[in-house]
Amino acid sequence: MTRTIIVTGSAGLIGSETVRRFVRDGAQVLGIDNDMRSKFFGAEASTKKTRDDLIANFRDYEHHDLDIRDAAAVMDLFKQHRGRIEAIVHTASQPSHDWAARDPQTDFTVNANGTLNLLEAARTFSPEAPFIFTSTNKVYGDTPNSLPLRELEKRWEIDPGHEYEAGISETMSIDYTKHSLFGASKVAADVLVQEYGRYFGMPTVSFRGGCLTGPAHAGTELHGFLSYLMICAVSGRPYRVFGYKGKQVRDNIHSFDLVEAFAEFIRSPRTGEVYNIGGSRHSNCSMLEAIDTCEQISGKKLNWSYEETNRIGDHIWWISSVRRFQTHYPSWKFRYGMRDILEEIHAAVRDPGIGLGSTP
Repeated sequence: MTRTIIVTGSAGLIGSETVRRFVRDGAQVLGIDNDMRSKFFGAEASTKKTRDDLIANFRDYEHHDLDIRDAAAVMDLFKQHRGRIEAIVHTASQPSHDWAARDPQTDFTVNANGTLNLLEAARTFSPEAPFIFTSTNKVYGDTPNSLPLRELEKRWEIDPGHEYEAGISETMSIDYTKHSLFGASKVAADVLVQEYGRYFGMPTVSFRGGCLTGPAHAGTELHGFLSYLMICAVSGRPYRVFGYKGKQVRDNIHSFDLVEAFAEFIRSPRTGEVYNIGGSRHSNCSMLEAIDTCEQISGKKLNWSYEETNRIGDHIWWISSVRRFQTHYPSWKFRYGMRDILEEIHAAVRDPGIGLGSTP
């Protein structure tokens, strides 16, 4: 019997990487994606081209243009494939904390209710199948901003010897903090995924990602900063830096490395797990450092400006600890570093046809 994997947000950055990874591995992939990204961020962020490429190039990819908020439609799809579903990879979301404040109802129903619909369908028709959820480090709210930080020339950095010097672990509290409305909706989904694991004994996992990136990213100002930064560098479009002197730090994980983590979990699932996942100390940068690297790679000066007011709930310094995941899955290793990531994004921005997916 052919392995069947369900991927939500299948035309997005992580979803499309997941599709390619498992189709090439011999699975049939059912993709769910209704291009809400274009509704969130406009036509330039549409995932339609990626969707069309997946349909054209992968015979074992089956696309479903449905809304995960439609509980009946989700349940029907799972019912049609009962007994064949090997795993569910849930990447669909409203991904911007700026956008969420404009329309909290849509943000919450996509992120929380949509996740509940998928969990309930999985519990009904494929309770043994690993359920992977792409959560976010925003579940920790702005608690990271209370960490003791030092200002260096081009970045903020945590005090030497601090327990999180190697990266922020899952021990950080998610309480008593400003999450942003996006963070709150993702907290709800994250806890639901854990609860279906712990209460119903399902193999579920929440991957709390830092910045997820790669050449297939349709970056916009509100989401996908490395991709959008390179687009601006190449095209001459103006770029705005918000707050913290441009020294705010993010870790960045390539979509290939993240999907390989998914594959590890599917091979050896656990119950109700939570992992921080990101570039960790292996792959991170500040805004100023990212601008420097984009200028070096593109050979062009970025037209950027600075606004003193930071985005609500934005982190000053975030580097993930991936030690818990690596302890459970020691064969997983990073393949991409910051320079590799930005060079791939630059190539994809110059020639969009090569941004359709990374190769091992």
